[in-house]
Amino acid sequence: MIYIAIILFAIFLDQYSKYLVVAHIKPIDTLPLIPDVFHLTYVENTGAAFSLMTNKQIFLILLTLVFIGVLIYFLIKIPDIRENRVIKTSLAFIIGGAAGNLLDRLRLNFVVDFLDFRAIKFAIFNFADIFVVCGSIILVIALFTNKNFLENNDFGSLE
Repeated sequence: MIYIAIILFAIFLDQYSKYLVVAHIKPIDTLPLIPDVFHLTYVENTGAAFSLMTNKQIFLILLTLVFIGVLIYFLIKIPDIRENRVIKTSLAFIIGGAAGNLLDRLRLNFVVDFLDFRAIKFAIFNFADIFVVCGSIILVIALFTNKNFLENNDFGSLE
């Protein structure tokens, strides 16, 4: 149940922040919170990360649906024991973030990005991206530190 709550929280935070950005930042394009360091900047991203695969919305939607489906399968199949909770939490983060951006693609045909770290000249991104990246980093670390994880789990059987 906690994993569903994490997924719903990630989706809510992402979608609500995007709603606020569309309502308040889109009309003015950008809002410098710390000038030349950090701005809120409205961007319509028709691609994936770093605008890869621009204008390939159908492909990105289908890929995201498959990706979310696979992650949900693992979230369900992985036993909910203490040793696996970080792994399952990281999957919930990734699913929530992917679902947040998927909702944008389905509703708007693009993803709303707005977190603009100009000081480091990084790509503009959103909270869904943060959930996906942080969840992925946590997942990799958790898999490396839980040495028995792959040996103790049979993901191929559909018992």
